[in-house]
Amino acid sequence: MGNPLFGRTIAVTRPAAQAEGLCRAIEETGGKAFRFPLLEIIPVTEPAVFASVAERLDTFAIAFFVSPNAVEHGLNGLRQIRAWPLGLRVAAVGRGSARALEKQGFGEVLVPAEGADSEAVLALPAFAADAVRGAGVLVVRGDTGRELLGETLAKRGARVEYLSCYQRRCPAADTAPLLERARGGSLDAIFITSSEAADHLARLLGGEGLACLSSVPIFVSHPRIAERCHSHGLMQTVVAGAGDDALLHALVAFFG
Repeated sequence: MGNPLFGRTIAVTRPAAQAEGLCRAIEETGGKAFRFPLLEIIPVTEPAVFASVAERLDTFAIAFFVSPNAVEHGLNGLRQIRAWPLGLRVAAVGRGSARALEKQGFGEVLVPAEGADSEAVLALPAFAADAVRGAGVLVVRGDTGRELLGETLAKRGARVEYLSCYQRRCPAADTAPLLERARGGSLDAIFITSSEAADHLARLLGGEGLACLSSVPIFVSHPRIAERCHSHGLMQTVVAGAGDDALLHALVAFFG
């Protein structure tokens, strides 16, 4: 049986620092990875931002990290000021963030066995009302994001605080190579793994550019991202699930 990805070009839109693993996996399966980042990560470097939280780390019961970027920039920023308290548990939204925490030396990470969103995290026993009532929860994230987790935990009686440790921006991108591939029929699929990336794609391409992608399948990691793509007129979406393995499995299944 032939390789369904052989020679196919897949656009990967993750930030440059997070794209290489997925790009390598595409290339190892015979495909061609076209790197087209739609998010630029700008870390917060002011020590004062971390110092105000670091001095109170002992008052929190759980530190929740929304992404691998939150682990890299938030955890490192806090650890430059003080050691991590032994009693402060860590939690993550999905396996990618959990692996990032494990690489930082955490042996036990609270993470959903299935699902990779706020709803799945809120279903964990550690985040039930009886468990968090009166407890401090630190949410480490970027400058924007969904408020569902924090708002729900606050309603359950937790004391919620946010640490914004990076900004997400739309990069200055040359769209010509992407459009040339799309118009020439040599762009076989696009991976989009955040709603913001879908918004940035629409901003960069405009209506005429988006029309060139109307027949290109777009693989997303969550139904919410598919809805955002649909709002921009990109209707050919495939919900693959979170993580590189899920994206690749869906890609192979689609072209196989």
